[in-house]
Amino acid sequence: MSAGEPLREEYVPVEFVDTTNLPEKEWLAWRRKGIGGSDAAAIMGISPFRTARDIYYDKLNIAPQENSEENWVALKMGHLLEDLVAEIFSHKTGLEVFQIKRMFQHPLHKFMLADVDYFVSLPDGGTAILEIKTTNYNARSNWWEDAKEIVPPYYEAQGRHYMAVMNLDEVYFCCLYGNNEDEVIIRHIERDRTYESELIFLEECFWRENVLAGNPPAYTEDGELIQQSLKRFSPPADRMAEAVSLSSSGKQRLEQYLALQERKSAADKVSSTLEKEMKRLRALIVEEMGTSCTAYCEVGEGQFKISYNPVRRTEVKKEGLLRLQMLYPEAYQQCVSESEYRRFSVSKRESDAA
Repeated sequence: MSAGEPLREEYVPVEFVDTTNLPEKEWLAWRRKGIGGSDAAAIMGISPFRTARDIYYDKLNIAPQENSEENWVALKMGHLLEDLVAEIFSHKTGLEVFQIKRMFQHPLHKFMLADVDYFVSLPDGGTAILEIKTTNYNARSNWWEDAKEIVPPYYEAQGRHYMAVMNLDEVYFCCLYGNNEDEVIIRHIERDRTYESELIFLEECFWRENVLAGNPPAYTEDGELIQQSLKRFSPPADRMAEAVSLSSSGKQRLEQYLALQERKSAADKVSSTLEKEMKRLRALIVEEMGTSCTAYCEVGEGQFKISYNPVRRTEVKKEGLLRLQMLYPEAYQQCVSESEYRRFSVSKRESDAA
């Protein structure tokens, strides 16, 4: 241990519940009794999937107004492939892996829970954690940053949460992104006490000041993520509801929104002018290419290849849908689905004086 490094706290995680034959509904109920590893990133404000408000609603067992099943296949596949990915990890590293079918609790910070995918037996007799992940081929780039190998921050938070609960010093990640054993990403991180202290502080604040106090955390995340959360948990729109008068905070947000809208409008005008000129130049290049699909040109010190290939696609135009609806109404009903969304707009009110 280096000088200045904090002393290791000696503690043993508490076996919270045996999950061997625990039905999913009961497992979820036990999980709501504390903060799990997959909750950590949202509480820290770095999750691309969920807001802290989503975690708050989950802990209070507040069901979403809208149950989205868009990702159910990916979630199911991830679960089904866990054993296979663990086997691939063991085969590629030579390390033995094993499971402990328990949900654990931090003995000092009882709101912290851990349900670890796998554990790893290390050559020195120690134990590490193994987190199993699956992703698609395009998303594998999230495991690199500026050509450097990384663990995505939202998964790193999960791993560090588990290290804190289990009092272990290493986590391996094994992410499968293809259909063979060479299409996996293996990463390794070690315990960081400074990071861990901040994580525990944020989780404790969330648990005490939000969950236990029944006080929903403010939305601070990306706008798209907030919109998704609002869509899941807000009641349906009511056209008969009374108009709302915005608070002072709402007024400040609107003022900022209008200022940004004005700046964007000015930038869009410049962008539109540039786009028109680019289209004109592109058309003249296409004219020169004639029937050829490829051209080459040297500009400065670079050699450029220009492609202008035909692309075919199948589409159903609005007129075709109307024809389908009229001629084959039953088939039309089977092929189309109806969804609802809310459109946001801001307009200046006219004077009420007539």
